[in-house]
Amino acid sequence: MKVILKQDIAKLGFANDILNVKNGYARNFLIPQGYAIQATPSTEKVLAENLKQKAHKEEKVRNDAQALCANIEAASLKIGAKVGNSGKIFGSVNAMQIANALMSQANIEIDRKKIIVDVEKIKEVGEYIATINLHRDVKASLKFEVIAE
Repeated sequence: MKVILKQDIAKLGFANDILNVKNGYARNFLIPQGYAIQATPSTEKVLAENLKQKAHKEEKVRNDAQALCANIEAASLKIGAKVGNSGKIFGSVNAMQIANALMSQANIEIDRKKIIVDVEKIKEVGEYIATINLHRDVKASLKFEVIAE
């Protein structure tokens, strides 16, 4: 029997896959549990249309992320921090400070959870690079400079 999986099932397949399984497995387990539906010509057409629309939306989101990536990589940030006599800063620069500087200096709003600083902790004045995960396929590199206030 041909079925369309509604969700990922280990050792069987992924969501939206069309599979041939034994009749008893489909009728007694997959369909009653809500893991699959029977694949008929009409359900296959609906699935194909849904996948096409999902791919179109996904491409639009990816293109928006790439445009934002270009804006982020063109930006140059300066983050001020209090510095001691030895040149080390008090505390450290974190993702929240980078997100705030990006908003105030480049007018780009990014969630701080998407910002990953390549260095373990920023405790000195200098230039650094942070990676921003905009989309599963799109990552932006942000160059910023920590300066003394």
